[in-house]
Amino acid sequence: MKHETVLKEEAITYLNIKPDGIYVDGTLGGAGHSKAILSHLKDGFLYAFDQDDFAISFAKEVLKDLDRYMIIKSNFRYLKQRLNDLGIEKIDGLLLDLGLSSFQIDDASRGFTYLKDTTLDMRMDQHQPLTAEMIVNTYDEKALARIFFVYGEEKNGNRIARKIVENRPLKTTMDLVKICDQVNYKDKGHSAKRVFQALRIAVNDELTVLEDVLKDAVSLLKPDGRLVVITFHSLEDRMVKHFFKDITTIEIPKNLPIQNIDTSPYEIVTKKPIYPSEAEY
Repeated sequence: MKHETVLKEEAITYLNIKPDGIYVDGTLGGAGHSKAILSHLKDGFLYAFDQDDFAISFAKEVLKDLDRYMIIKSNFRYLKQRLNDLGIEKIDGLLLDLGLSSFQIDDASRGFTYLKDTTLDMRMDQHQPLTAEMIVNTYDEKALARIFFVYGEEKNGNRIARKIVENRPLKTTMDLVKICDQVNYKDKGHSAKRVFQALRIAVNDELTVLEDVLKDAVSLLKPDGRLVVITFHSLEDRMVKHFFKDITTIEIPKNLPIQNIDTSPYEIVTKKPIYPSEAEY
């Protein structure tokens, strides 16, 4: 199995790794970023988080010849707590790669793909009880429509939700794709893309988790520490941009004679988003 690491060189560059620093890879995945971080450490240490059993097994094989790291099986929303439990209160850098790993998509049994007929699962942590199948078969029409609109920006969310309720029970990904095909038949892209994104976000509570970890991340950073976030869709992108703007901006009331204005302790290093190079496409 081959795993492609996204924005590896760019992520390492902006982490500005110190050889003796303490770093965290909040999304271990295929271990491409972790391996790159470790290659820059001498006396430093890396803590790598993931909640996916397969990802952890795969990463252990990738990193088997390296040391100075620890893999922690946990959702990164508990990152600060788990680090504090280990006596780590401050870190030099944190990387969050918010995309799905290629092996999660390629493994049809995980239910992330709308291109194969498989179970409606979509769990990152396969030990949690909530699945996509439970959501589509138990949530009411209004709740489903809200998920599709808010998490998938699906303009036909109401119609899709209504058809889901009318055609219950749904058992497989193709059951859901057929409904999306009936509603989004005029779409240029895949009819179910936005609905699958929305369900995946809902199953894994991804946006709440992201909000939590961003708040914890900045409180963990040492002076000159770096937070690098790789986003893959507009919801994540907006949330991260707004968060960075909020923590780096001091609101000053207009037309008030204020002296000794405080400045934010945080600074945005990249003035514009960094995109993958042509070599990655």
